[in-house]
Amino acid sequence: MQTLDLKQITVDEFKEMDFDDPNSIYYELIDGEIIMKGAPFVQHQRIQSELGFILKSFIKSNKLGELFYAPLYVVLDENQAIQPDLIYVSNQNMAIIEEDAIRGVPDLVVEIISPSSVYRDRVEKKRIYEEAGVSEYWLIDPQYQEIEIYVMENGRYSLFSAAVIGEGELKSSILENLKIELKDIFIA
Repeated sequence: MQTLDLKQITVDEFKEMDFDDPNSIYYELIDGEIIMKGAPFVQHQRIQSELGFILKSFIKSNKLGELFYAPLYVVLDENQAIQPDLIYVSNQNMAIIEEDAIRGVPDLVVEIISPSSVYRDRVEKKRIYEEAGVSEYWLIDPQYQEIEIYVMENGRYSLFSAAVIGEGELKSSILENLKIELKDIFIA
């Protein structure tokens, strides 16, 4: 059996590409490989909107930094141009915000799992964010209505907070005093 030797591409090469695909909304570069992402489902958009409103209100009222929404590239290294669903950059890291992308390590990223992204979000992106040193990674599963918050401890992620619908409140390690009731995120 013959295997293909696929060349990994860099972010610079990726930026030069022109994607003309009416069936997709955007692409990501993960480990030098182009990944097509389809348009999110309605529930995904609801969760992103509700959580984004809560986070943005908290961040803005406490003057902590900025919150961004996908699609926006987070360039972590020469082979990673990822578009998390939500991206928080603290005041201390504002220098990583550029006109066309976040170039560097944000303080917090949120991924909302879609049926086609379970492995990518739970394994691949978690590994990439961990290796890059993202302080906090939120993983939201709309199917099971659960949220897991991972924080960086000694160079590895450990579960900091988790909740399932009807069972709780989430807390952030880097957004002190932020408390979120799950019922406020998973709305019908």
